[in-house]
Amino acid sequence: MTRDEHLIETCAASKSVFEGKILHVFVDDINLPNGAKGFREYIKHIGAVAVLPLTDDGNVICVRQYRYAVEQVTTEIPAGKLDSPDEDPREAALRELREETGACCKSLTYLGTYLASPAILDEKINLYLARGLDFGETDPDDDEFIDVVHIPLQEMVERVMAGEILDGKTQLAVLKVSELLRREKEEKETETV
Repeated sequence: MTRDEHLIETCAASKSVFEGKILHVFVDDINLPNGAKGFREYIKHIGAVAVLPLTDDGNVICVRQYRYAVEQVTTEIPAGKLDSPDEDPREAALRELREETGACCKSLTYLGTYLASPAILDEKINLYLARGLDFGETDPDDDEFIDVVHIPLQEMVERVMAGEILDGKTQLAVLKVSELLRREKEEKETETV
């Protein structure tokens, strides 16, 4: 028996209950690890990317936009869904960065994958850090109305810690980049000793 085998649930039957443009909702009958029966309602999603653009002077390029589902304007890092299941997430990150902020980058660092709500949603968001930015024109989607704002990274960290940045992918990316930069600084200091 593998380490996690006693936790695994298996599908007995699956039913699609909604096929949308972005979301696909399912209800599955499942077999629980103890042999009992159960069900799971969940959403399949094509996947997404999010990129934290960091300027040379330490500002994070964010977008502010109205999010209909939560009925409020949020401050987020640029993000978007993949165009297809086989799209290279790096290419999608570069596309979203350019469309939403007008920026192209010299360096794109993978920060990991974020599962926003794994109990009900299979969406995987690949996170990136973009550095060495050059700016051009934005090209948002037709249904996308955004303001681009520059916020110092340390201020973003403080706003995350104060509960003012509600978007999970933005919170995670900000904290990961802050720690990454701290480690880079520490390595440079160690090399000069």
